[in-house]
Amino acid sequence: MLRLAKIALVAAVAFSYTLVVFGNLTDYDSNYQFVRHVLMMDTTFPGNHGMWRAIDSPGVHTLFYGSIIAWEGATCVLLWWGVARLLKALRGSAQEFDGAKAIAFAGLTLSMLMWLVAFMTVGGEWFMMWQSTAWNGETAAAREFAVVGIVFVILQGRERDA
Repeated sequence: MLRLAKIALVAAVAFSYTLVVFGNLTDYDSNYQFVRHVLMMDTTFPGNHGMWRAIDSPGVHTLFYGSIIAWEGATCVLLWWGVARLLKALRGSAQEFDGAKAIAFAGLTLSMLMWLVAFMTVGGEWFMMWQSTAWNGETAAAREFAVVGIVFVILQGRERDA
């Protein structure tokens, strides 16, 4: 049962990424606007001394957003691949199941890096997203980082043979 729980949690994260990628591709402009405003820093505190970091280039905005979608897509593929490998090893030995976790760990790590680096560090700190009341995704990023981190910790627990 514990193995099934681990697989279900990884599948839940994979499903979440499937919906995120789907949403970003089918409602491109909504999240593009988020990226654009964060990079332009147009809703940060007036007069802050970090405005020299702002990027007002639609081409760069598109590049940033495209890289985020690609990152999410790669994460999604790795997670579903990880689920498939875990399912294949479900009835195998503890060593086989532990060995099957590598791809899922890669997907979960890529996810955590996205939330920590792209959103909380680059968006939140470099582009001062924390100053914006309208375009601040730090709370959502922290929540996603925590959820994926918990799944990572649960998955890493060593298996035992029955």
